Amino acid sequence: MEILHWPEAEVPPPIRRQVAALADDTEPAGPENSPELRHDPALRPVSLVLLVEGRVLAGLAILSKSLDHRGERYAASGLSTVVTHPAVRRRGYGRRLIVAAREAMCAAGADLALFTCDTPLSPFYESGGYMVLPGTVLVGGVPDEPLPSDRFNKVTLWYPFASRARANAAGFRGARVELYPGTIDRLW
Repeated sequence: MEILHWPEAEVPPPIRRQVAALADDTEPAGPENSPELRHDPALRPVSLVLLVEGRVLAGLAILSKSLDHRGERYAASGLSTVVTHPAVRRRGYGRRLIVAAREAMCAAGADLALFTCDTPLSPFYESGGYMVLPGTVLVGGVPDEPLPSDRFNKVTLWYPFASRARANAAGFRGARVELYPGTIDRLW
């Protein structure tokens, strides 16, 4: 087993095809969300994959941008398109990958990890070290067309890497966090 990562644009084509096939099981690619450009390049997408004997068993993307919140600017990263092959779910592959992603975000200099997931999946992410931000709404989309996570059955998770993010944790709990990742990755 190995975990590899590349900037999304540099993923080798055989790996890219396998990841796209897994991702399409949960989030089919539309014209604006093709396997060749699944994420907005402005969000500096990085693909992580877990391989066993050259076969992709799990994959995800890390998206990153600056986030202004309550007078502070943070280097924020989040998880997107987290998938595990259906035949190998509940064997720990996904957990290994989300932990590796947390470590990669920290190593890349993120101040914090921040993302949403469907509420029933929160225990999975918590098992990988992420923490639920109770009552926090992540606002995606763009300012003219906001997409708040409370429109859906979503929960916001985070991991504060930087000491100032940890010190300001209370300012993230129960808050509306205006992430605005754009029109492709409307809510990461």
